[in-house]
Amino acid sequence: MTIRRKLLGRQGEDAATQYLENNNYQVLCRNYSCRLGEIDIVACERDVIVFVEVRSRSSNDYGLPQESVTSRKKMKLRQLAWHYLKSVGKTNASCRFDVIAVLFDGEGRVKKLEHIENAF
Repeated sequence: MTIRRKLLGRQGEDAATQYLENNNYQVLCRNYSCRLGEIDIVACERDVIVFVEVRSRSSNDYGLPQESVTSRKKMKLRQLAWHYLKSVGKTNASCRFDVIAVLFDGEGRVKKLEHIENAF
């Protein structure tokens, strides 16, 4: 992964975190990682734990950001979520998987942010 892509991803996660906080989500964790991989954001909306995958792009030339969440990635996120729930002792908690797609303009500003609840 290039440094430019890493920075874009970090900017997208920052924008998504700000968006969630502005919409009354409690961000529990960013970049939760374990031997299985990483979850971008773990948040809580009321009593539901929300696992958020953030996808950032600088253009739509290769499709919409949210279209890049493959079935393999979804399966991996489910495994990571289960690992997270076990680690915090909340295996009975209600949860869901959201995707936040962030599109940046040429100046690095957020052009569009789309929050897809219950994405999968």
